[in-house]
Amino acid sequence: MRGQTAGFQWLKEHLNLQYFNLTHVSIIGSRNKIEIGIDNVVEETFGAKYAPVEDDMLPHIEFGLKYDDFNLDFLNAVFKQTDEDEIIRYIQKNPTGKYSRKIGFLYEWLTEKKLYLDFSIKGNYVDLLDSEKYVTSSVNKNSKWRINDNLLGGKDFCPIVRNTHQLKELLNVDYSGEIEHLKSEYSAEIFNRATQYLYRKETKSSYEIESEKPTADRMNRFVNLLYDAGKKSVQETLTEKNLTHLQNAIVDPRYKQDGYRKFQNYIGQTNYRLEEIYHYVCPPSMLVHPMMDGLLISEEKTRSLSSIIRAAIVSFGFVFIHPFLDGNGRIHRFLIHDFLARDGFVEKGVIIPVSAHMLNNMAEYDAILESYSMHLMKRIQFSKDEEGELIINNIEEVESYYKYPDLTAQTLFLAKTIKETIKQDLNDELVFLERYDELKKEILNLIDMPDQRANEIIVFLHQNKGVFPNRRKKNFSEITEDEFSRIEEIYQAIFS
Repeated sequence: MRGQTAGFQWLKEHLNLQYFNLTHVSIIGSRNKIEIGIDNVVEETFGAKYAPVEDDMLPHIEFGLKYDDFNLDFLNAVFKQTDEDEIIRYIQKNPTGKYSRKIGFLYEWLTEKKLYLDFSIKGNYVDLLDSEKYVTSSVNKNSKWRINDNLLGGKDFCPIVRNTHQLKELLNVDYSGEIEHLKSEYSAEIFNRATQYLYRKETKSSYEIESEKPTADRMNRFVNLLYDAGKKSVQETLTEKNLTHLQNAIVDPRYKQDGYRKFQNYIGQTNYRLEEIYHYVCPPSMLVHPMMDGLLISEEKTRSLSSIIRAAIVSFGFVFIHPFLDGNGRIHRFLIHDFLARDGFVEKGVIIPVSAHMLNNMAEYDAILESYSMHLMKRIQFSKDEEGELIINNIEEVESYYKYPDLTAQTLFLAKTIKETIKQDLNDELVFLERYDELKKEILNLIDMPDQRANEIIVFLHQNKGVFPNRRKKNFSEITEDEFSRIEEIYQAIFS
């Protein structure tokens, strides 16, 4: 039988915050244990000695800060229902306690209301977030509460990334060493050709994810953008002017914008009954500029961190803000490359084809995007006005969900994608090119033909898994059936 809840779960039930997502639930029981519940929520049972002394809000807030997963969105909702005088009295009981000070700091940070104290706050400075449990940034010291603010952003945009065991393992992989090992396994000519091809493959894949087939000039523009990734200063890259330039370069000219959107956007689809199905309602236009400015602050605070973490925060932060009508997904994936290049994760001219990997694993990519949107869609209330424009009716209840996203799952996804892309996709491309060259050489030894003719034969063979399609043979009338059979045998010998 489940025991009494404590901490954030107790507050969730007590304050009727049923649609808020908690990733850790605390229970007071007879013995300590940890179980994984629905949606991978950790349910941790504590012995009776851990129970908050009183069933009042402040002891449970302190318990939650000690043992539950840090959640700015949830704390913001809790503080809206917390009496200011009660907070002051609670802090006065232990003005040097680190959790008393954290409560005071967070209340002022989230609500933008000042707590006026007639007593002194003392004690050594303490970190707001435990760096063992969370990814933390450079420190801003708060002298009033003697708190080291090591959050990953500011009030307009501040993601949380939990420092899970799996994330630590992925970040400890020597990715540069993996790439250098591949370079040592293949000739420089093969590696350079593979890289050049992957720029185009990455571009094509990024469009295919959006179910689009770009024109040749849009393909070339995106390829050139990828070649230039990381070359501009970050202050220039993340400006409205530059991102709008990117948007204009990669979308159909009819959907170009002259800046960030000034309308309510959403992601959805229409079913066969012409009913609209909403997958994600984007932040209202009034939040777009402040949140994009907040993204720049987050970038600045995280410059000492892993390139993968920075790429995840900026790219997924961008796509969830969704500042444009069209092109957000492609810019999101471009920003991954930009930060990997900017931070020197990959050397100049090398690309890790993450979009190609995402395209081949679309269910996982969709799931990671939905893992953010699904909790919002349970809470948000919206309607349409007389002109058919979408209106969010409870923005004050969901604003902090947009501003303070937990990007743990998205960071894990990107780290895992980069690892698998290097080990699998990049390696597969090098293997293919090496075998391609070997096959072409054997075909030219068999029949002295123009290079382009040999290339066409190999393409048709590869598309048909090593068997030359009969319908194409009429276009190669100079080649006999025996020669086709021999070419197929050579293909099987090399590619098997």
